[in-house]
Amino acid sequence: MTRSAERHVLQFCHGYDGPFLDCARQYASLFAGSGYRVTTVFLTGAADAEVAAGCACDEVLFMEYSSKAIRGLKLGAIGDLRKIAASRNFSFCIAHRFKPIYIALLGTSLPVIGVHHAFDDYKRGTRKLFANIFRKRLCLLGVSDAVRDDMRSCLPKWPAARIQTLYNRIDVPALQESQVSVREARETLGLSMDAWIVGNVGRLHPDKDQDTLLQGFATALPGLPVNSQLVILGAGRLEQDLKALARELGIGDRVLFLGQVPEARRYFRAFDAFALSSDHEPFGMVLLEAMAAGVPLLATACGGAKEVVEGVGILFPLGDAGRLAQGLQHLAAMDEQQRHQCAELMLDRLQERFSDRAVRDAFWRLPLVTELAPRG
Repeated sequence: MTRSAERHVLQFCHGYDGPFLDCARQYASLFAGSGYRVTTVFLTGAADAEVAAGCACDEVLFMEYSSKAIRGLKLGAIGDLRKIAASRNFSFCIAHRFKPIYIALLGTSLPVIGVHHAFDDYKRGTRKLFANIFRKRLCLLGVSDAVRDDMRSCLPKWPAARIQTLYNRIDVPALQESQVSVREARETLGLSMDAWIVGNVGRLHPDKDQDTLLQGFATALPGLPVNSQLVILGAGRLEQDLKALARELGIGDRVLFLGQVPEARRYFRAFDAFALSSDHEPFGMVLLEAMAAGVPLLATACGGAKEVVEGVGILFPLGDAGRLAQGLQHLAAMDEQQRHQCAELMLDRLQERFSDRAVRDAFWRLPLVTELAPRG
């Protein structure tokens, strides 16, 4: 590999599991028509042609480290990234999550934009120290104002302009085209066409607080259509506990646990309502996927979920099963005109705030970006 006069951006990702392949695509799409070529490097994961194609990047490289191999000082990965950085005319690096940020700062002399997808990344004293040592080369993005504010509270001496928000986003037309009809979605998932269905998608984990979801659904049930069901897509260590709770609440026959469903976003039109009960969700991509499908939303009023839902859906206090139940009953009472108006509001929100185009425009307006990356 040789250096060229072209301008390049280095995108450095921990891996491509779960939502992180689409994260790579999202950030590569920011540079469409900008004059920059994007090279995406994955720290972990085997080389995969489908992954490379899904990134929408100019070049994709796989370092193929195991999780075990990048514990400790990560000297091998630092050396390998240094060689990659020397081979291209990179202007700056976008690194997702802390380990890639650490490796990028030690393995290159590039300015680094660190993207954080979770809370508490700078709670540890060692990470605060590291960030402060490299503060002249490092600026940070959170996927929501909630994540941004968490980082600002951990790094109080940093200028606010160096810790900003850039929302996650979706390719709205592509996602809508991939989402199948109500009938096909219900047939695929084995659901009745006559049922009124509340959907939930996510890991069966304490962070998702499906206990409150079950309690709220049980409380709401007398005020819901007679054929109502709660359908949960996802797997995790709480599955048996949640099934036991459903039986204890007397709704075992009304709750379906469908496990991990590949490409679950394609089937969101199966739902009449979508409920997210998570404890401090950093963002909540499933909310965007439900909005694209036109499914009315109910979510906890905390974390990034509040920023997505406020004004286009119903918010309830974390852990408040009673308010969740009221929200479900309100959604069940909506007529077709109200559902249509709700779908239009959600689509407007997607286009204005969470579409590829809207976030691309926001990215190029960020002071930390305009300093690093002249366009054209």
